[in-house]
Formats: sequence, structure tokens, C-alpha cells
Amino acid sequence: MRCVAVIDCTLPVGNAANAAAVMALTMGMRQPQLAGEPLVDASGHAHPGLIPIGIPVLGAPAHDLAVVRDKAIAAGLEVVDFPAQGQQTTDYAEFQRLVRQTDPAELRYIGVMIYGTKKKVSRIVGRYSLLRPV
Repeated sequence: MRCVAVIDCTLPVGNAANAAAVMALTMGMRQPQLAGEPLVDASGHAHPGLIPIGIPVLGAPAHDLAVVRDKAIAAGLEVVDFPAQGQQTTDYAEFQRLVRQTDPAELRYIGVMIYGTKKKVSRIVGRYSLLRPV
């Protein structure tokens, strides 16, 4: 299995990190099996388990993100998307209102997270490389 985040490569580093974190939290809620077993240090202290398969954070042009999202959905993969309106406000009710007022064809995404079989995910995101700070 593979889990990847594809982020608008023009976002400032803080906004990109925020998008990846928000989508990862949602994906973790939707796919709780992604959390690994607790990590135990030499003193026996347990640390929360982390995702054992990792999450590459890839960069893509903003106009590619809707296509990536649509291809992933068509392939039957788990998708978490982050509409751009999410970074226009800190009020979640306002975020919901902004998305509700936007025609689906007009939604612009700043990030898409995909989870599924390695082969299907790689087929969709294979052309993108790791996100680099702008």
C-alpha cells in the first residue's frame, strides 16, 4: 500500500506543511490502520506509533491537482482533498460556506492525499518529485 500527498508546488513552505498535516490527520481518521504499533525506547517508554509506510510529499503545478484527484477517485483510491478556500480563513464554518458556494468544476485544490495499492497510486503520481521549498 502507498500513501502520498501531492501539494501545489508554488505554496510557501508553511502553507504546504499545513496542507500536508491537515490532509494526513483526515486520512488517518479515515484509515486508522495506517498508524503503526507504538515505538518503545530503551527505558520501556512507549511513543505513539507512526505510519510505517511513510508519506512522500510531492510537488505539482496547481492546475494538475484536480486531475490527480479525479484520476485517483476514478481508480477507486481513498482521496482526501484540500480546497484552496481552506487557507483563506481560519473559521471552519466560513470554509464550509465558501466551498458550498463553489461549483465543483471551479474548485481549486492546494493538495490531494491518496491512499491505495502502490501500483495504482504510483501510476497517478509517478511523474512528480518531492516537494521543494519555493
